[in-house]
Amino acid sequence: MSAESRAQASVDHLLDVLDLDESSARTTEDIFTGRSHDMPTGRIYGGQVLGQSLLAAERTLSAGRAAHSMHGYFLRPGDSTQGVTIAIDRIHDGRSFSTRRAQAYQNGVPIFSMIASFQDEAPGLEHAAPMPAGIPQPEDLTSDELLVDGAEPSALRTLTDRPVDTRHVEGPIYLEADGAQVAQQAVWMRLRAPMPDDQRLHRAALAYLSDMTIQESILRAHGVHWATPGLKVASLDHAMWWHRPARVDEWMLYVQESPNARGGRGLATGRVYTREGVLAASVTQEIMIRVPEAR
Repeated sequence: MSAESRAQASVDHLLDVLDLDESSARTTEDIFTGRSHDMPTGRIYGGQVLGQSLLAAERTLSAGRAAHSMHGYFLRPGDSTQGVTIAIDRIHDGRSFSTRRAQAYQNGVPIFSMIASFQDEAPGLEHAAPMPAGIPQPEDLTSDELLVDGAEPSALRTLTDRPVDTRHVEGPIYLEADGAQVAQQAVWMRLRAPMPDDQRLHRAALAYLSDMTIQESILRAHGVHWATPGLKVASLDHAMWWHRPARVDEWMLYVQESPNARGGRGLATGRVYTREGVLAASVTQEIMIRVPEAR
């Protein structure tokens, strides 16, 4: 299979994961079921349930009312060998705004809980933080999977088979973190093949991507890399704001920094820009992080 065919297959699989089935069994909630990515760790990738929950909530709204914010909590590790059931509660529908609650379940217990808000397009005041200057273009950087010689085969396969191409401006920290210990980084990212034009899919796919690499501003600040023996990292919560339309199959710059780490937790923030410098989204996430005492 050619590289182009593999890239298209990986993006098609992502679309298949995000493509939820609606249950015919109705209660007081809208019920959807979805598939899961096969993951080498056996745990569901957090961005999967972010994207699925958002898209399920959007399915209960008219196409013109778009997501502008979500706040979610990762409650339990998900099993990547099983599918996910998502229940949507239609909390509120107003003249301009709607609110939805999403609960993702496996084996009858919740693994993720989210509240999201949606708004009709409206005029208003506008400003945005500018994209940082002096960032190398993605064509001047090497794809991450080409910079991880010596990685375990399962970890390398995760990088090469996933639907997204990521390129760290400061270099990835999968196997080492030898650069400056600073609580910030920038990553170019895009899906490896074209997506349909539906902005609901692009918002869901951006939610999927937003959980990728954002934790690293915390790790980089302390010279910790992903292969550190005994390292334990788990996402606790995730918040996201969509500011402007964007395409995830075109290059986007994810600018990340960590303002704080304490008590076994770290906070990371991120801003997502289009290549043209348009601020598309903002993200925050808190993680649990445990580093072996021997470091």
